[in-house]
Amino acid sequence: MKTLYVLRHAKSDWGDESLRDFDRPLNHRGRKAAKAVGHEMKDRGFRPDLVNASPAVRAKETLVRVIEGFGEEFRVTEDRRVYESSAGTLVDIVREAPDDADHLMIVGHNPGFQSLVELLTEPCALREEAGEKFPTGALAEIRFSIDRWSEITPGTGQLQDLIKPRDL
Repeated sequence: MKTLYVLRHAKSDWGDESLRDFDRPLNHRGRKAAKAVGHEMKDRGFRPDLVNASPAVRAKETLVRVIEGFGEEFRVTEDRRVYESSAGTLVDIVREAPDDADHLMIVGHNPGFQSLVELLTEPCALREEAGEKFPTGALAEIRFSIDRWSEITPGTGQLQDLIKPRDL
């Protein structure tokens, strides 16, 4: 059994037009929301063995705040491919994850993350909800009946949970 946590970065700051998209930080609401998501992860028993994050500033800041809310450090790697990637590229990244990590979290961006959740999961009410809107700071928990990450195929995951910051 493998569990994938798909975390979209929290709300970013658009105030400084001189910044490249890659360099945009979180705004106050985003920092607060990411910390709340980390706390909620802890309460629900979510514990990633490995985190693969986009190196974009807002994704890294989201992860810092999630860890702050969770109260424990995570094993973290960065992968430039996560930034602005398609669902297909994200599937490739997940398939490359080490099999000793039964609970993998990826931290990045839409539209790829919303598409990934839809691509990997079986139809259900939560999937419809995620497909309509996968907002900033949202976290999806997807479970797979597999032994190795390389075995992931579209439509085989069960979307178990969906955390949205506005609901916290």
